[in-house]
Amino acid sequence: MAERHLDAVRELAVRAARAGGAMLRESYGQLHSVRYKGEIDLVTEVDVRAEKTITELIRGAFPRHQILAEEGTQGGDDPAHRWIIDPLDGTTNYAHGLPVFCVSIGYELEGQMALGAIYDPSRDELFVARSGRGATLNEHPIGVSDTASLGRALLATGFPYDRGLLPPALAQFAALSGQTQAVRRIGSAALDCAWVAAGRFDGYWETVVRPWDVAAGGLIAQEAGAHVTDLDGAPFRPAAGHILMSNPHLHGAIFDALRPHLAPRSP
Repeated sequence: MAERHLDAVRELAVRAARAGGAMLRESYGQLHSVRYKGEIDLVTEVDVRAEKTITELIRGAFPRHQILAEEGTQGGDDPAHRWIIDPLDGTTNYAHGLPVFCVSIGYELEGQMALGAIYDPSRDELFVARSGRGATLNEHPIGVSDTASLGRALLATGFPYDRGLLPPALAQFAALSGQTQAVRRIGSAALDCAWVAAGRFDGYWETVVRPWDVAAGGLIAQEAGAHVTDLDGAPFRPAAGHILMSNPHLHGAIFDALRPHLAPRSP
């Protein structure tokens, strides 16, 4: 029964990710109404419409499943099943016509990530992972890089929307830029994770993330062989609020380089 259920979940997650991605692709490059959730954190009407498309598909198949989505969709009364959705990760890129954005859909079973799907409509790339089954890109198995030296590594990070939190993030960026081949900031946490899984990035960290930013991507990276933790070294949890992932060779070196620049956190 559980296997059949997860097969159905995978099929639905893929269908929903592609449906949301098709909507993003169709509206890409057009003028959009934009509102701000914070000083620089924005949302377009496409975020909202894509979220509605995705959540209606999920509710149609699993009406009791809980949903946590970035633009506010909630519901469902069965705590054993939860979908964690970002209908448009990379909204700022999207609004400016920069083709680096995606749909991210994660599924938790009994509090554990069981499935993740990330769809990049600009490149028609679908990343999928199921717990214990590995990760794929367009149905082909993927794995993390084998880069063993920090000096040869290409890393990714993101910056917080709260400008008051920028100084430590910039200090981390400077520190790792000085010790690696390069650090990129592409503006999509989900794609950062997916590209670690595919071996395009050797590692990724971010000090402020939301569950929908990394739920699917964290699982995909893990299933591709990445070591994924929070910035305290604890096992990956979407709700932790911060994340560090890399191929197994680099995790300790990245953490050591970040440690002096991590802002103190409340217990």
